[in-house]
Amino acid sequence: MNIKKELETKVGKANGIYLNNIDIDLLSIKAIMINEVVPSDPLQDFYGIPDADYLKTTIPLLQGAGTEVTSIQDILQKGIYITNAVKTPKTDYAIDRRSIENSLPYLEAELSLFPNIKVIMLMGDVAKKAFNMIAKKSTKKNVIPAVSTYKLRKNEIYYKGIRVMPSYIMTGGNILIEKSKVTMATEDIANMLEIIK
Repeated sequence: MNIKKELETKVGKANGIYLNNIDIDLLSIKAIMINEVVPSDPLQDFYGIPDADYLKTTIPLLQGAGTEVTSIQDILQKGIYITNAVKTPKTDYAIDRRSIENSLPYLEAELSLFPNIKVIMLMGDVAKKAFNMIAKKSTKKNVIPAVSTYKLRKNEIYYKGIRVMPSYIMTGGNILIEKSKVTMATEDIANMLEIIK
């Protein structure tokens, strides 16, 4: 199934919304990693060019967690789908709530496409916020408590039978600066890989 076409059918087309234009076997996906925001250049996104900026940090994280991947196709073959919480490029340093809200119908529809999900990884605070906004619609409360990620990492959090793992941002230049967060994100990804084996 083509993700972009399916989401546009379900939610509608919108200017400035970037969706993953990729064909996927939905049944083969066991984990979803939600990154914070699409890049300003769609070619630098996960499903863009082979040496896209987003893959330059993501592939080493997965490799560090013990899985042999060198491309987005390898990642998909491991049963891992990657997407962005916010489907419009950011215009300021911070991502405002309205950007998250505008993308939410697409993210919610996207998550519902995959019937065999065991783990959803929330890579950064924006992903946590977006996921809580989706969950709140049905549960009336946040799934992820408003606590620092490092305090939540060891907790087993579930939403509709799916393990939800808050972790750290997986793209951008800052990830290379904060070595401790890279280490923790790698550990979290290793846990995810163990669950979906």
